[in-house]
Amino acid sequence: MTTLPQCPHCSSGYTYEDGNMYVCPECAHEWPKEALEEGMDQKRIVRDANGNTLQDGDTVIVIKGLKVKGSSSAVKVGTKVKNIRLVEGDHNIDCKIDGFGAMQLKSEFVKKA
Repeated sequence: MTTLPQCPHCSSGYTYEDGNMYVCPECAHEWPKEALEEGMDQKRIVRDANGNTLQDGDTVIVIKGLKVKGSSSAVKVGTKVKNIRLVEGDHNIDCKIDGFGAMQLKSEFVKKA
């Protein structure tokens, strides 16, 4: 019996294989099998809503209207966000949006431009 790696995101031991990916059923984190073989498991892979890998400095487009806490306005669909920075945590994108200032976004609400 082969032993599967623990989830690098939440350390769950219940991971399973799905094609060429490992999947964690507890936090829904997915990572490629090659990442562990190449020793890249230390660096977190962030993907957009379409599955494209995001990197620091990328430009993304918001795909869902997002309410801004403490404000009566919202970030509209189609808003272009330039020069993102990837961070650890639930909201894994740090950025500045014109008219709103510094914000944190979730990668599942953006697509790579």
